[in-house]
Amino acid sequence: MTNDLNQVNLIGKVSSLPKITELENGKRIAKFTMSTKEEYLDADGNTKTRNHWHLLSAWGRWAKVLEEIGDVGSKLAVEGKLVSRFYQSNGQRKIISEIEVNDIVWM
Repeated sequence: MTNDLNQVNLIGKVSSLPKITELENGKRIAKFTMSTKEEYLDADGNTKTRNHWHLLSAWGRWAKVLEEIGDVGSKLAVEGKLVSRFYQSNGQRKIISEIEVNDIVWM
């Protein structure tokens, strides 16, 4: 038995309109970005804020929901898993990592 776990939890804001794609098999996918903020102390003890942007993909019912109400600026809590894909571009191997959504809660 293994104790490995691939789970991502984010709370942030939708930062791009979901792009909906319908595949040949009829399945739909929504791809969008989400921003989160991180507060930290700098060397002088001042509070600073750092923004992070995340690429997300959602299948099935979540693609439909995001198409209808996935407005930029909407605050979401997202649970999912981290997935990576490889591809070739101009002879170089590239990697894309994104969060595949399992659940969404609008806040």
